[in-house]
Amino acid sequence: MTPFTHLDNDGHLHMVDVSDKEPTLRRAEASCVVHSAIDLDALAPTTTGLDPVVAARLVGIQAAKRTAQMIPLCHPLNLNDVQVAITKDDGAITVRTTVVAVNRTGVEMEALAACAVAALSLVNALVTLDATARFEDLVLERKSGGTSGDWGRLIGAGPADTPDEGD
Repeated sequence: MTPFTHLDNDGHLHMVDVSDKEPTLRRAEASCVVHSAIDLDALAPTTTGLDPVVAARLVGIQAAKRTAQMIPLCHPLNLNDVQVAITKDDGAITVRTTVVAVNRTGVEMEALAACAVAALSLVNALVTLDATARFEDLVLERKSGGTSGDWGRLIGAGPADTPDEGD
């Protein structure tokens, strides 16, 4: 067996077969940071009522729901909850996502996709005023459920275990 779960014994890509696994409660959290040279208050709702932060939350939720359409070999999942939190602090915007499902495979990719697409939506709102707007540090913060158990990123320490997509 190869260590990469999406390769079969002959080295061909395949979707991981999770049919023998029991569904368990799965949870994953991800985060990233949006940076811009302009005052981030530029993301306040416009006079027409358009709110880039509300839009970013919505597209983040949609991204989590459509992850299997964006990332080859991801299993399509029924998600029980998707949360997208966006906070402004110290000249940056932090995007944090949480995805929950009862399933046979984890929701790590859904949490990461939600985070990345929400951040891209914010960058899109900023880039007309600041061509250097960007997001960085997209990371899986923690995950729980499945046979590999709970995993979390600790400040100053590496992960105790490596998350497993086929889990």
